Amino acid sequence: MSSYDKPEIVERGAKEKENQEGEDSGFLGKVKGFIQDIGEKIEETIGFGKPTADVSAIHIPKINLERADIIVDVLVTNPTPIPIPLIDINYLIESDGRKLISGLIPDAGTIHAHGSETVQIPLCLIYDDIQNTYEDIQPGSIIPYKIKVDLIVDVPVFGRLTLPLEKNGEIPVPYQPDIDIDKIKFEKFSFEETVATLHLKLENKNDFDLGLNALDYEVWLCDVSIGGAELAKSENLKKNGITYFDVPITFRPKDCGSALWDMIRGKGTGYSMKGNIDVTTPFGAMKLPLDREGGTTRLKKEDDDDDDEVC
Repeated sequence: MSSYDKPEIVERGAKEKENQEGEDSGFLGKVKGFIQDIGEKIEETIGFGKPTADVSAIHIPKINLERADIIVDVLVTNPTPIPIPLIDINYLIESDGRKLISGLIPDAGTIHAHGSETVQIPLCLIYDDIQNTYEDIQPGSIIPYKIKVDLIVDVPVFGRLTLPLEKNGEIPVPYQPDIDIDKIKFEKFSFEETVATLHLKLENKNDFDLGLNALDYEVWLCDVSIGGAELAKSENLKKNGITYFDVPITFRPKDCGSALWDMIRGKGTGYSMKGNIDVTTPFGAMKLPLDREGGTTRLKKEDDDDDDEVC
Protein backbone atom coordinates (compact mmCIF):
# COMPACT_ATOMS: atom_id res chain seq x y z
CA MET A 1 0.00 0.00 0.00
CA SER A 2 1.39 3.34 -0.97
CA SER A 3 1.86 6.06 1.57
CA TYR A 4 -0.91 8.24 0.16
CA ASP A 5 -3.39 5.41 0.52
CA LYS A 6 -2.97 5.43 4.28
CA PRO A 7 -5.79 7.23 6.13
CA GLU A 8 -4.88 10.39 8.03
CA ILE A 9 -5.28 9.92 11.73
CA VAL A 10 -5.92 13.11 13.72
CA GLU A 11 -6.62 13.19 17.42
CA ARG A 12 -10.07 14.56 18.18
CA GLY A 13 -8.81 16.69 21.04
CA ALA A 14 -6.14 18.30 18.94
CA LYS A 15 -8.63 19.16 16.19
CA GLU A 16 -11.09 20.69 18.62
CA LYS A 17 -8.29 22.63 20.24
CA GLU A 18 -7.28 23.99 16.83
CA ASN A 19 -10.86 25.03 16.07
CA GLN A 20 -11.17 26.59 19.51
CA GLU A 21 -8.05 28.64 19.00
CA GLY A 22 -9.39 29.84 15.67
CA GLU A 23 -12.66 30.92 17.21
CA ASP A 24 -10.95 32.61 20.13
CA SER A 25 -8.85 34.69 17.82
CA GLY A 26 -11.76 35.71 15.58
CA PHE A 27 -15.04 37.57 15.83
CA LEU A 28 -16.69 34.91 17.97
CA GLY A 29 -13.87 35.16 20.41
CA LYS A 30 -14.39 38.90 20.82
CA VAL A 31 -18.10 38.39 21.35
CA LYS A 32 -17.46 35.71 23.96
CA GLY A 33 -14.96 37.97 25.70
CA PHE A 34 -17.44 40.84 25.74
CA ILE A 35 -20.18 38.60 27.15
CA GLN A 36 -17.81 37.25 29.74
CA ASP A 37 -16.78 40.79 30.76
CA ILE A 38 -20.42 41.89 31.05
CA GLY A 39 -21.18 38.80 33.06
CA GLU A 40 -18.37 39.59 35.46
CA LYS A 41 -19.61 43.18 35.83
CA ILE A 42 -23.14 41.94 36.50
CA GLU A 43 -21.83 39.48 39.05
CA GLU A 44 -19.83 42.25 40.72
CA THR A 45 -22.83 44.59 40.67
CA ILE A 46 -25.07 42.02 42.32
CA GLY A 47 -22.37 41.20 44.81
CA PHE A 48 -21.80 44.82 45.86
CA GLY A 49 -25.51 45.62 46.28
CA LYS A 50 -27.74 48.58 45.48
CA PRO A 51 -26.94 52.31 45.91
CA THR A 52 -28.08 54.12 49.05
CA ALA A 53 -28.88 57.75 49.90
CA ASP A 54 -29.36 59.87 53.01
CA VAL A 55 -30.07 63.53 53.83
CA SER A 56 -26.81 64.67 55.41
CA ALA A 57 -27.67 68.36 56.04
CA ILE A 58 -30.13 71.19 55.37
CA HIS A 59 -28.87 74.75 54.93
CA ILE A 60 -30.74 78.07 54.79
CA PRO A 61 -28.23 80.38 53.06
CA LYS A 62 -30.70 83.25 52.65
CA ILE A 63 -33.88 84.20 54.44
CA ASN A 64 -35.77 87.50 54.55
CA LEU A 65 -39.35 88.81 54.60
CA GLU A 66 -40.05 87.60 51.06
CA ARG A 67 -38.43 84.19 50.74
CA ALA A 68 -36.32 81.43 52.20
CA ASP A 69 -33.68 79.64 50.14
CA ILE A 70 -33.08 76.07 51.27
CA ILE A 71 -30.35 73.65 50.16
CA VAL A 72 -30.76 69.95 50.91
CA ASP A 73 -27.52 67.92 50.94
CA VAL A 74 -28.11 64.30 49.92
CA LEU A 75 -25.22 61.84 50.29
CA VAL A 76 -25.50 59.15 47.60
CA THR A 77 -23.29 56.03 47.81
CA ASN A 78 -22.67 53.81 44.77
CA PRO A 79 -21.05 50.50 45.83
CA THR A 80 -21.08 49.03 42.32
CA PRO A 81 -18.21 49.04 39.80
CA ILE A 82 -20.38 50.88 37.25
CA PRO A 83 -21.25 54.64 37.20
CA ILE A 84 -24.93 55.18 37.95
CA PRO A 85 -26.96 57.91 36.20
CA LEU A 86 -29.13 60.03 38.48
CA ILE A 87 -32.13 60.40 36.19
CA ASP A 88 -34.60 62.55 38.14
CA ILE A 89 -35.08 64.15 41.54
CA ASN A 90 -38.65 64.66 42.73
CA TYR A 91 -39.07 66.90 45.79
CA LEU A 92 -41.93 68.02 48.00
CA ILE A 93 -42.07 70.31 51.06
CA GLU A 94 -45.19 70.04 53.18
CA SER A 95 -46.34 71.41 56.54
CA ASP A 96 -48.87 69.49 58.61
CA GLY A 97 -49.74 67.46 55.51
CA ARG A 98 -50.25 70.55 53.32
CA LYS A 99 -48.08 71.05 50.25
CA LEU A 100 -45.92 74.17 50.27
CA ILE A 101 -43.86 73.54 47.12
CA SER A 102 -43.00 70.63 44.83
CA GLY A 103 -40.97 70.11 41.69
CA LEU A 104 -38.72 67.97 39.52
CA ILE A 105 -34.99 68.26 38.76
CA PRO A 106 -34.12 66.23 35.63
CA ASP A 107 -30.73 64.81 34.61
CA ALA A 108 -29.06 65.45 37.96
CA GLY A 109 -25.70 63.90 37.03
CA THR A 110 -23.85 60.63 37.56
CA ILE A 111 -22.62 58.88 40.69
CA HIS A 112 -19.14 57.48 40.09
CA ALA A 113 -18.33 53.81 40.60
CA HIS A 114 -17.27 52.76 44.11
CA GLY A 115 -17.88 56.29 45.37
CA SER A 116 -20.02 58.63 47.45
CA GLU A 117 -21.10 62.08 46.35
CA THR A 118 -23.15 64.87 47.90
CA VAL A 119 -25.96 66.02 45.64
CA GLN A 120 -27.28 69.50 46.51
CA ILE A 121 -30.97 70.18 45.91
CA PRO A 122 -31.84 73.93 45.88
CA LEU A 123 -35.37 74.84 46.99
CA CYS A 124 -37.14 78.18 47.48
CA LEU A 125 -40.14 79.06 49.66
CA ILE A 126 -42.02 82.24 48.67
CA TYR A 127 -43.88 83.49 51.75
CA ASP A 128 -46.58 85.36 49.85
CA ASP A 129 -47.54 82.17 48.01
CA ILE A 130 -47.76 80.24 51.27
CA GLN A 131 -49.78 82.88 53.13
CA ASN A 132 -52.16 83.39 50.20
CA THR A 133 -52.85 79.66 50.19
CA TYR A 134 -53.00 79.06 53.94
CA GLU A 135 -54.38 82.03 55.89
CA ASP A 136 -53.52 80.52 59.27
CA ILE A 137 -49.76 80.78 58.52
CA GLN A 138 -49.01 84.25 59.85
CA PRO A 139 -45.83 86.39 59.80
CA GLY A 140 -43.73 85.89 62.90
CA SER A 141 -44.63 82.23 63.32
CA ILE A 142 -42.53 79.09 63.14
CA ILE A 143 -43.98 76.30 61.03
CA PRO A 144 -42.99 72.62 60.95
CA TYR A 145 -42.01 71.14 57.61
CA LYS A 146 -41.25 67.78 56.05
CA ILE A 147 -39.02 67.48 53.01
CA LYS A 148 -39.64 64.44 50.81
CA VAL A 149 -37.13 63.58 48.10
CA ASP A 150 -37.22 60.72 45.57
CA LEU A 151 -33.95 59.98 43.80
CA ILE A 152 -34.48 57.96 40.61
CA VAL A 153 -31.35 56.09 39.49
CA ASP A 154 -30.68 53.65 36.64
CA VAL A 155 -28.69 50.63 37.87
CA PRO A 156 -27.57 47.81 35.53
CA VAL A 157 -29.34 44.50 36.26
CA PHE A 158 -31.70 46.14 38.78
CA GLY A 159 -33.07 48.73 36.35
CA ARG A 160 -34.61 51.99 37.55
CA LEU A 161 -34.70 52.33 41.31
CA THR A 162 -36.36 55.00 43.47
CA LEU A 163 -34.55 55.99 46.67
CA PRO A 164 -37.11 57.76 48.93
CA LEU A 165 -35.88 60.21 51.59
CA GLU A 166 -37.58 62.31 54.30
CA LYS A 167 -36.39 65.00 56.69
CA ASN A 168 -38.33 67.01 59.30
CA GLY A 169 -37.55 70.47 60.62
CA GLU A 170 -38.85 73.96 61.37
CA ILE A 171 -38.66 77.20 59.42
CA PRO A 172 -39.73 80.75 60.38
CA VAL A 173 -42.02 83.15 58.58
CA PRO A 174 -40.25 86.40 59.59
CA TYR A 175 -42.08 89.52 60.72
CA GLN A 176 -40.69 93.04 60.26
CA PRO A 177 -39.77 94.55 63.67
CA ASP A 178 -41.36 97.84 64.71
CA ILE A 179 -38.96 100.67 65.60
CA ASP A 180 -39.68 103.98 67.29
CA ILE A 181 -37.80 106.83 68.95
CA ASP A 182 -38.77 106.73 72.61
CA LYS A 183 -36.94 109.99 73.36
CA ILE A 184 -33.91 112.07 72.39
CA LYS A 185 -31.30 113.31 74.85
CA PHE A 186 -29.05 116.17 73.73
CA GLU A 187 -25.48 115.78 75.03
CA LYS A 188 -23.99 118.82 73.28
CA PHE A 189 -25.91 121.51 71.45
CA SER A 190 -24.65 124.06 68.94
CA PHE A 191 -25.85 125.20 65.57
CA GLU A 192 -22.70 123.82 63.92
CA GLU A 193 -22.72 120.41 65.63
CA THR A 194 -25.11 118.76 68.01
CA VAL A 195 -24.47 115.43 69.72
CA ALA A 196 -27.51 113.53 70.91
CA THR A 197 -28.54 110.04 71.99
CA LEU A 198 -31.57 108.38 70.47
CA HIS A 199 -33.42 106.14 72.92
CA LEU A 200 -34.90 103.60 70.52
CA LYS A 201 -37.73 101.18 71.16
CA LEU A 202 -37.73 98.05 69.02
CA GLU A 203 -40.52 95.49 69.18
CA ASN A 204 -39.78 91.96 68.03
CA LYS A 205 -43.07 90.36 66.97
CA ASN A 206 -41.49 87.04 65.97
CA ASP A 207 -41.82 83.78 67.88
CA PHE A 208 -38.02 83.58 68.10
CA ASP A 209 -35.21 85.73 69.51
CA LEU A 210 -33.21 88.10 67.32
CA GLY A 211 -29.56 88.86 68.00
CA LEU A 212 -29.10 92.46 66.84
CA ASN A 213 -25.59 92.83 65.40
CA ALA A 214 -25.78 95.91 63.19
CA LEU A 215 -28.14 98.81 62.64
CA ASP A 216 -28.12 100.80 59.40
CA TYR A 217 -30.66 103.62 59.42
CA GLU A 218 -31.34 107.27 58.67
CA VAL A 219 -33.51 109.75 60.58
CA TRP A 220 -35.52 112.62 59.09
CA LEU A 221 -37.02 115.64 60.89
CA CYS A 222 -39.69 117.31 58.75
CA ASP A 223 -38.28 115.63 55.64
CA VAL A 224 -34.77 116.87 56.46
CA SER A 225 -32.20 114.13 57.02
CA ILE A 226 -30.16 114.46 60.22
CA GLY A 227 -28.08 111.39 59.32
CA GLY A 228 -27.66 108.00 60.92
CA ALA A 229 -25.45 106.25 63.42
CA GLU A 230 -23.87 102.92 64.26
CA LEU A 231 -24.92 100.52 66.96
CA ALA A 232 -22.60 100.79 69.95
CA LYS A 233 -23.08 97.19 71.10
CA SER A 234 -25.05 94.12 70.13
CA GLU A 235 -28.47 93.56 71.67
CA ASN A 236 -30.70 90.55 72.22
CA LEU A 237 -34.26 91.14 71.09
CA LYS A 238 -36.49 88.72 72.97
CA LYS A 239 -39.27 87.01 71.07
CA ASN A 240 -42.61 88.85 71.24
CA GLY A 241 -40.95 91.49 73.40
CA ILE A 242 -39.85 95.14 73.45
CA THR A 243 -36.21 96.17 73.81
CA TYR A 244 -34.88 99.67 74.55
CA PHE A 245 -31.37 100.71 73.57
CA ASP A 246 -29.37 103.88 72.95
CA VAL A 247 -27.76 105.00 69.71
CA PRO A 248 -25.58 108.14 69.48
CA ILE A 249 -26.08 110.57 66.61
CA THR A 250 -24.34 113.77 65.48
CA PHE A 251 -25.90 116.40 63.19
CA ARG A 252 -25.90 120.11 62.33
CA PRO A 253 -29.09 121.87 63.52
CA LYS A 254 -28.69 124.68 60.99
CA ASP A 255 -29.37 122.11 58.26
CA CYS A 256 -32.73 121.23 59.83
CA GLY A 257 -34.40 124.52 59.01
CA SER A 258 -37.65 125.17 60.84
CA ALA A 259 -37.91 121.60 62.16
CA LEU A 260 -35.57 122.19 65.08
CA TRP A 261 -37.12 125.57 65.92
CA ASP A 262 -40.52 123.93 66.11
CA MET A 263 -39.10 121.48 68.65
CA ILE A 264 -37.55 124.29 70.70
CA ARG A 265 -40.83 126.26 70.72
CA GLY A 266 -42.63 123.13 71.91
CA LYS A 267 -44.42 122.42 68.68
CA GLY A 268 -44.71 118.90 67.32
CA THR A 269 -42.22 117.98 64.63
CA GLY A 270 -42.69 115.04 62.34
CA TYR A 271 -39.94 112.46 61.99
CA SER A 272 -39.32 109.20 60.17
CA MET A 273 -36.75 106.42 60.22
CA LYS A 274 -35.69 103.98 57.52
CA GLY A 275 -32.98 101.37 57.42
CA ASN A 276 -32.11 97.75 58.10
CA ILE A 277 -30.93 95.55 60.92
CA ASP A 278 -28.61 92.57 60.69
CA VAL A 279 -29.68 89.85 63.09
CA THR A 280 -28.82 86.28 63.96
CA THR A 281 -31.59 83.75 64.56
CA PRO A 282 -31.82 80.02 65.32
CA PHE A 283 -32.39 79.60 61.57
CA GLY A 284 -29.44 81.65 60.33
CA ALA A 285 -28.59 85.28 59.65
CA MET A 286 -31.23 87.72 58.40
CA LYS A 287 -31.33 91.30 57.16
CA LEU A 288 -34.67 92.86 58.07
CA PRO A 289 -35.95 96.30 57.01
CA LEU A 290 -36.94 99.07 59.42
CA ASP A 291 -39.51 101.66 58.47
CA ARG A 292 -41.15 104.24 60.73
CA GLU A 293 -43.32 106.96 59.24
CA GLY A 294 -45.42 109.66 60.87
CA GLY A 295 -43.80 109.97 64.28
CA THR A 296 -43.98 113.29 66.17
CA THR A 297 -41.46 114.86 68.58
CA ARG A 298 -41.62 117.82 70.96
CA LEU A 299 -39.45 119.31 73.71
CA LYS A 300 -40.46 118.44 77.29
CA LYS A 301 -41.31 121.35 79.59
CA GLU A 302 -40.18 119.78 82.88
CA ASP A 303 -37.15 121.55 84.40
CA ASP A 304 -35.61 118.28 85.59
CA ASP A 305 -35.81 116.59 82.23
CA ASP A 306 -34.32 118.03 79.07
CA ASP A 307 -35.07 114.99 76.95
CA ASP A 308 -37.05 115.30 73.83
CA GLU A 309 -40.24 113.30 74.08
CA VAL A 310 -41.68 111.27 71.24
CA CYS A 311 -45.41 110.92 70.68
